[in-house]
Amino acid sequence: MRSLVLFVFVVLPGVAFSSISVYYLFPEWVTLDAVHKNYQQVVKSPSVKVSDLLVAEAAENRHRINCFAEGVGVLLGGVIAVIGIHGICTLPNKTS
Repeated sequence: MRSLVLFVFVVLPGVAFSSISVYYLFPEWVTLDAVHKNYQQVVKSPSVKVSDLLVAEAAENRHRINCFAEGVGVLLGGVIAVIGIHGICTLPNKTS
């Protein structure tokens, strides 16, 4: 019974949280890649203004921070799931 409780209330939520974070991480990663390429293109432009650089850099930093936050969510969900698995593995055996 204890292992079922640990599985349902710790392992499954950890896996779900990690999966949701991965789901939102991949589109953000693709957007970050596109914004980074745009930033490189703006930097190499011969008629670049400081305001254009600042806007491009702000957009890149915004997506970089979002990717970091989603990556932390993936790791946190994994840690929660592993704590539940460890709890299941360390339960005493019931031998009658």
